[in-house]
This record gives sequence, structure tokens and C-alpha cells, in this order.
Amino acid sequence: MSQRSTTSIARMGIDIGKSVFHVVGLDDNGKPVFKGRFNRERLLELLARASPTIIGMEACPGSNWLARKAVGQEHQVRIVPAQFVKPFVKSNKTDIVDAEAIAEAISRPTMRFTQPKTEAQLDLQALHRVRQRLVSSKTAVINQSRAFLLEYGLTIGAGAAYFVRDIPNILSDETNGLTTAMRELLQELWQEYRSIEARLLQLRRQIEAIAGADDVATRLTSIPGIAHLTATAITAFSGSGTQFKSGRNFAAWLGLVPREFSTGGKQHLLGITKRGNPYLRKLLIHGARACVLHLDRTKDHLGVWISDMEAKGIHRNKVIVALANKLARIAWTILTRQGTFYLRQPRIL
Repeated sequence: MSQRSTTSIARMGIDIGKSVFHVVGLDDNGKPVFKGRFNRERLLELLARASPTIIGMEACPGSNWLARKAVGQEHQVRIVPAQFVKPFVKSNKTDIVDAEAIAEAISRPTMRFTQPKTEAQLDLQALHRVRQRLVSSKTAVINQSRAFLLEYGLTIGAGAAYFVRDIPNILSDETNGLTTAMRELLQELWQEYRSIEARLLQLRRQIEAIAGADDVATRLTSIPGIAHLTATAITAFSGSGTQFKSGRNFAAWLGLVPREFSTGGKQHLLGITKRGNPYLRKLLIHGARACVLHLDRTKDHLGVWISDMEAKGIHRNKVIVALANKLARIAWTILTRQGTFYLRQPRIL
């Protein structure tokens, strides 16, 4: 690719693969002036050789790494969610067509972009992903053990607390009808559960240490219903929060707003959209549920609001989701305003 052809490129779309990358360059009029297929090393050479331009790519594994490399070569990077690229794909889907669609998508003035994550964010995000997988594995071990026991007429209540309380007694009782093979298998599952719990404890301590050393995470924990786990998840997945225009947009990104299907001037609101990050949304909803159950209604404005909603006869689940929306908006304010804390103010009678 010559220097002359690189200077005519106004924006570039890159379709990311494991080892092969397809690139399409468009001029100021949106006309394709360059198409190519590169391996990882050749792509980095292309970015170093090309004049500073706007580079677009889909939000996928590898996009944050490539974004850092492109920014290091003085390019502007725009990462687009895959669902917003799809409308620009013409006819049959190929890698080159995808790259061209990305280049067209980033030119739209109303397009929404994803903020590239730093290496520290990715490391913290990985901790949360591993924790999420281990929690799922722990639940799977409990459910499988309970199912095995049902075949022998033995029952354990749903939940980890009942499992931890009852399984040692079941394993030590020689008269409950368990066969030797099943007893040994359940013993292995019990040991697996304990090892997962130990690993989860280790991860929790790591996350708490990170939260204690991070000013933003510490300030986020001043919000009711948000502790170290949720605070670090917010900083890991949303970063500084400056990519959102308001707390309302942040809550919408998390899928904590009603899904709308309106036509003919008639507004029709459905359940929440459930867009964005399901893990972070789940943590906020669990935190909101804890607030509804335990928050002092006389010493916090949020507690007063919860009482008012319940007095109107609104279902508790709706109150919980609405409170999660409020918590998200408060979190955005703390993210974007340095030194801000949530102030718990007493109710004024």
C-alpha cells in the first residue's frame, strides 16, 4: 500500500479475526478506495504507515488491544456494538463487506460507540468474569448433588446454606440408604464445592483490596446497596462514565429502563430492555433488593422514596428495579464528578 493511497483514506473499517484482519478504507465521499487482507504483524505495519485517520471496529475480543495500538499511532478509534453495524451490511455477508459496513457505520453522526477499556479495566473485568463462572459452577454442584440425593429419597432445601448444613450429616449417616459408590461421588462433589468456595473467598479478597485502593470505588461504596463487588464492577465495565451524557443514559445502557413499542401516537411501555451488561445489572438489582429489605426508612431519602412507592401499592419487584435505576444514576454522578460522595440525609419532618 503506497503513501499516496493512505493519504486519501478518510476513515477505515477493520473486521477483526483471530489471525486475519480485513480492512476497507473510504474517502471523504464514502467511496471505497482500499481493500486488503492482513495478518496481525502486517496490520500493525499498516497502522504505523498510514496517515492519522478514523478507524472503526466492532466491539469484540481483541478490539481493545487493537484500539490501544491504533491510538499509539495517533489514529482516532471508534468501537461500535455489533448490532449497530448489521444494518449497514449489504447483500451477502463476507469479511470485506463487514469491514465496509463498519467504515460506513462510524460515519453516522448519531452512532453510539463503546469506550475502549484500559488494561487495568480488563484485568479487573477478568476477575469478575472468573468469579461469575465459579458462582455458576457452585450452583451446578449443589443442584446436581440434590438431584442425586432425590433418587435415594433424601432431600435438601434449595440454596447454598441448606446444602452446607445438611450434606456433611448425610455423608456421615451410614443408615440413610446411600450406596458406597454414590457416597464416594457425593463426597467428591462436596470437596469440589469447598474448593470453589475457597477460590471465591480468594477472589473476594482481591476485589476488596482493589476497591480499597481505588478512590472511585471507595466513593461508590457510599451509595446504599453498592459494596466493593458492585463498585469494582462499575469501574471495570463502564470506566470513567464520561461516554454517557447523563445518568439516565447510563441506566438505559444497563437495560434498566422500559422497553417501548409505540406507534400511531400511542405510547406502549413494556418490561425493562435488559440491554447492556447483564452481570452489572444483576448486581445493581440485588443491591436494590437489599435496600428495600433493610434500608432505614427514617434516615435516608431513598428509604422515604421506597416507603412512598410501597404506599401507592406498586409491586415490590417494580420498586426494586426502579430503585436499581436510581442507584445507577447516582453511581454515574459519582463516577463523573471527582470527590463526590453519596450523602445519607435524615428525613425532615
